[in-house]
Amino acid sequence: MGVSCVPPLDPEVADLAPDEPTLTPYDEQHAVTYVRLLDAEKDNAEWQEVARIVLHIDPDAEPFRARRAYDSHLARAKWVARHGYRELLTRGQRKGK
Repeated sequence: MGVSCVPPLDPEVADLAPDEPTLTPYDEQHAVTYVRLLDAEKDNAEWQEVARIVLHIDPDAEPFRARRAYDSHLARAKWVARHGYRELLTRGQRKGK
């Protein structure tokens, strides 16, 4: 049986997303999280709701942590959508060979 390349649907999130110039294992693991964040932004969802549902951080109990995690993960999601996807595609082609 082979190893699945499908990222987890709801992984634990760090307080800050990576800020590397290349994709990281964290990015690969959080691909679904990034898509959910981008979808929520497109739908004009309140950041507090997104932090609670997607990031599992209570913005009422931890407002600074929730906002910082939301901002950093959304920024990373946008970076991955603009730049990092190319690396994902390249990695997928290499794994398929």
